[in-house]
Amino acid sequence: MYIRFPLSLRNVEDLLDERSIDVSYESVRFWWQRFGPKFAAEIRKRRVTVMKSSQWRWYLDEMFVKINCEMHYL
Repeated sequence: MYIRFPLSLRNVEDLLDERSIDVSYESVRFWWQRFGPKFAAEIRKRRVTVMKSSQWRWYLDEMFVKINCEMHYL
C-alpha cells in the first residue's frame, strides 16, 4: 500500500490493524525496503505495456511558445 498510494508507514500500520493484522511500522518499513522496488518496477512495467498495447497517443491542444523573447499562443 505504501508503494501504490501516498501513505505514511504509520498509516499502513493503522490500515493493517483495522484488518486485524498486528504489525509495527518497523515491520512495514522493512517490507518496503525489501519488496518496494520490485512492486514499483512491476507497476511501471504494467503501465507501459498498457499504453503500448492500446496505441495510446498524446495530443497537445494549446500551448505558449517563446520566440525571440516574445510569448506566442498556439
